[in-house]
Amino acid sequence: MISRRSDRITPFIVMEVLERAQELQREGRDIIHLEIGEPDFDTPEVIKEAAMDALREGKTQYTHSMGLYELREAISDDYKTRYGVDVSPDQVIITSGTSPAMLLIFSALLNPTDEVILSDPCYACYPNFLEYVDGLPKSIEVYQEEGFQFDPDRVKGKITKNVKGILINSPSNPTGNLLSPERMKSLLGLGPHIISDEIYHGLVYEQREHSILEFTDRAFVMNGFSKKYAMTGWRLGYVISPREFVRPMQKMQQNFFISANNFAQWAGIAAIKKGEEEVERMCSVYNERRKFIVKRLKELGFGITVDPGGAFYVLANAKPFTENSYEFAFAILEGAGVGVTPGIDFGKNAEGYIRFCYANSMENIREAMERIESFLKSYKRR
Repeated sequence: MISRRSDRITPFIVMEVLERAQELQREGRDIIHLEIGEPDFDTPEVIKEAAMDALREGKTQYTHSMGLYELREAISDDYKTRYGVDVSPDQVIITSGTSPAMLLIFSALLNPTDEVILSDPCYACYPNFLEYVDGLPKSIEVYQEEGFQFDPDRVKGKITKNVKGILINSPSNPTGNLLSPERMKSLLGLGPHIISDEIYHGLVYEQREHSILEFTDRAFVMNGFSKKYAMTGWRLGYVISPREFVRPMQKMQQNFFISANNFAQWAGIAAIKKGEEEVERMCSVYNERRKFIVKRLKELGFGITVDPGGAFYVLANAKPFTENSYEFAFAILEGAGVGVTPGIDFGKNAEGYIRFCYANSMENIREAMERIESFLKSYKRR
């Protein structure tokens, strides 16, 4: 009999769009991918060289369960340089991507039926991670008109003794919007620990991102190398934790994951110390794409009240065309040959929205917008 834990996990719809797109490609269709949130750039050479050097030097064994001290020290120094905060390397745990980081945090913080407040919309996998450890997601709607930012007063009204955490993600998936420092500070006074997903830090345009650690040390940070350094397949992330939670998470890491990949960690050190020039180049390209796709989506009739300022996503209001984002996304895929993600993947409050990812070439984005424009001329609202 299938376990309840596995049975209650919902599908990750973006993957279902991608898998259908791949089927169409095998049939000979030309598909432009704006659905999957993955950099289209190759990992910078300086990072790959560091990994190859590590392999040649035989750095293929287990590391310390918390990760190489050299990498934890580099992360500590990076947070000091970028945000002016003091983080001890002993507060950093290196993980095989941010997904294990999330699992460690939730497992260390929550007992069964404890709650974590999430925005709606939010990254689709957050609720599944919470429910997997027998925690409960408690969603609060955030709105397009406010740039999809948490309203601290609405959050305050949802605080009970069962709420142990408030999860923030800035820049955000799926919206690309940033949470203002003023709102961050307002959330701190509400009591629960803040869990800050900072995976899209470094991919910010015309604004500045803020780490929650600038305002408190009573917070968890999860971050990694996938998005900023185009290292998705390397599976390298980390947790920065309040000191009292480090040992519980370390014990889980020892049992469940042993340690993160050795030579990938050496690549991570090179990314932090030598990768910034390439990151700046990638950011410049992303920014040009961002400006273009936002302008074109508005011209096509999609609603965007506050332009996204980070990551590589636009969550656009498609209600002029449909109330059923799932059906609409697959109609665009089949009819226009463009993969996009239905808003319903990110929560009930995102129904009627479509997420567009601009981690693709400008040539492909231009073509995708032309195809969608042609598609919309014959699409009948449903």
